[in-house]
Amino acid sequence: MSGEQAAVGSLPVLEDLGDVAGKRVLVRLDLNVPLAEGSDGKRVVSDDFRIRAALPTLQYLAAGGASVTVATHLGRPKGSVDPRWAVEPVVERLAEMGARVRVLENLRFSPGEENNSPELVASLVEGQDLFVNDAFGVMHRSHASVVGPPNFLPSAAGRLVEREMAAIAPFLSNPPRPFVVVIGGAKVKDKLGLLASLMERADRVLVGGGMAFTFLHALGHPTGDSILDREHLDECRQLVSSSPALLLPVDIVGAAPGVELAPRPASGADAVIEGSKEEVRVYGQGLPDGWKGLDIGPATSELFREAIAGAGSVFWNGPVGVFEDPRFARGTFEVASAVAATSGLTFVGGGDSAAALDRFGLEGAVDHISTGGGASLELLEHGDLPGLAALRENALRHDRGELGSPNRERS
Repeated sequence: MSGEQAAVGSLPVLEDLGDVAGKRVLVRLDLNVPLAEGSDGKRVVSDDFRIRAALPTLQYLAAGGASVTVATHLGRPKGSVDPRWAVEPVVERLAEMGARVRVLENLRFSPGEENNSPELVASLVEGQDLFVNDAFGVMHRSHASVVGPPNFLPSAAGRLVEREMAAIAPFLSNPPRPFVVVIGGAKVKDKLGLLASLMERADRVLVGGGMAFTFLHALGHPTGDSILDREHLDECRQLVSSSPALLLPVDIVGAAPGVELAPRPASGADAVIEGSKEEVRVYGQGLPDGWKGLDIGPATSELFREAIAGAGSVFWNGPVGVFEDPRFARGTFEVASAVAATSGLTFVGGGDSAAALDRFGLEGAVDHISTGGGASLELLEHGDLPGLAALRENALRHDRGELGSPNRERS
């Protein structure tokens, strides 16, 4: 069985748990939502997209008579208690939505979460009868709450994971052609393996965002003060030379020395403005000293639009510019508009890409917006994820009567 087939098939789902009446169910969710300061000074949820996405699973379990305990992470507290990332705002929003659940404190307050501590796993499963993983956004993490509970409790994927897998399945096996991938964001090193994999499968791989400048610099173009990963220039050079599928920016929108970013709330037409020529200029593939590339230029936008318009399927992850500042939003707006307008199958992953669609009022015009940008990228690259593998292995161990006791495994 290939990795792609393994990831998509054989996942246990909620119905496989049987009658949940009276059962105590541990549910791993990804409720890592943006927070803001409310009028009373308290931290509140500013975007409840991930909370809403979790409701179908919680509603199924509640309707079946289960008692639910939710486990989630929030922010990056780095293994220590940080009041800024307490889950209270999430608890309040869940209650407002009618979810009657118990919510554990932030999993990442414990270093045992990211270290996959057996002690933390034991504390999570203690007193629980069943486990449901509906946290697609962390399925690529071998964390205690993701891969631990399936060793001890009958387990299943939740409704969100089902939806995510159904949406990404065509991209894993036989995407409609031409298959076009748009990759943005800042970091090159995290995506080199993905790009190498995609260039063997995709018809076009369009690269924008901060990561594009490492590729351009590797080809000999001056990049001014743009973001640059000097440690991976050789790998970028090799990728460009190995495949004609890779398409880099042919022009760049640069910010003059000393220009500061000015993100602001905006939507629709207000989300894109033209900067003054003293502060913002369009260059070719090279930038003068002191200038910083912050968006793709109009010629690149047109190339990207043409590639996307004719696609049979489009996978987009990462903005191609600093769209939060309206002066550097046009490239991402053009990409988002093209993805929304194409008749091809569309999958958008990553919080920033989803935020861009929302900012431009296009969130309802794509086939699927994923709650897990990193997870969807790793699934596209490797064909499987640790969290998915743990659920499938649980089904096999349950059938063989091999589920263990956390206390026995610790002794």
